[in-house]
Amino acid sequence: MGQPDFFPAARPSEDWLAGVDEAGRGPLAGPVFAAAVILDPAHPITGLDDSKKLSPARREVLAAEIRAFALGWAVASATVEEIDRLNILQATFLAMERACRSLRRLPRLILVDGNRLPRHLLAPARAVVGGDALEPAISAASILAKTSRDACCLALHACYPDYAFDRHKGYGTALHLSRLEAFGPCPAHRSSFAPVRRWYETHPARVPE
Repeated sequence: MGQPDFFPAARPSEDWLAGVDEAGRGPLAGPVFAAAVILDPAHPITGLDDSKKLSPARREVLAAEIRAFALGWAVASATVEEIDRLNILQATFLAMERACRSLRRLPRLILVDGNRLPRHLLAPARAVVGGDALEPAISAASILAKTSRDACCLALHACYPDYAFDRHKGYGTALHLSRLEAFGPCPAHRSSFAPVRRWYETHPARVPE
């Protein structure tokens, strides 16, 4: 597994630097998303920040600007099946690798939010703790990943309205846990996550294959 580089290093110009972040590691359901963004210094985007600090409406506005003005951007995901098979950390790394491979230009440096790195990136990379609040390119990736994941949860709500995915976005809120207990897991739930796994343990006739 890749380890972060904590040593100072020469930094390429912003138009060759990609920021990478994820959304959806903690929820009990749905894919995990990751985004990679190369910002354009000639078109700065005002207001970039950690997506969790922004309102949903503000995130959507910024996501549209990122898609319009970034030199390159890509969003990818890892499925529920991959999360249950690989574990959430490795599935997150897989989504990050897919996003980076989908960029239309190869960056000279990849900055990844967090303290660990995916193993199979196509360029030198550094981990940046708290990077979604420190590095504009990571902030942009955070926004694209979050808005894409939220759109996915709205689609899940349309398929499985009993679970209120439009309200809790898959997180283990009291509302979600009550719906999980009442209706049991749906195909979008991560069977390897403790609340879902416990439900199957108490309902052995419905253990997924």
